[in-house]
Amino acid sequence: MHWGKFVLVVIVASLVTSFTDWLFMGVVFHDKYLATPEIWRPVGAHGEVGKIVYSQIIATLSCAAFAYLCFRTSALTVRSGMILAVLAWGAGPVVVIAQMVLWTRMHPLIGLSQSAGWLARFLITGLLSAWLL
Repeated sequence: MHWGKFVLVVIVASLVTSFTDWLFMGVVFHDKYLATPEIWRPVGAHGEVGKIVYSQIIATLSCAAFAYLCFRTSALTVRSGMILAVLAWGAGPVVVIAQMVLWTRMHPLIGLSQSAGWLARFLITGLLSAWLL
């Protein structure tokens, strides 16, 4: 694997998916976050900037991990990258989010939008991996 291309995939995927995260996890069904304020951490004295930075670091690591998974499994065609994206999504985030919806007071539409955001992250990273790795 050419590490320069890998870094490019991770950077571009992180940038693009930061916008899909904003859309799916911040805009879509935003009013539903207010329906159960007790499950969300309060905004501290310094605002949400620190949380956003840490969240973006975690998101970048997930893009890197999925791009590396695509490389290691030779899922470097568009079709195989999309299949792997759906499999990883179904085995990971969608299960955790569904459990959170079942066992906490998280609104189901918030779970749906967060699941869609994770699917978008994996699909975008899979596409970029197919095109650039």
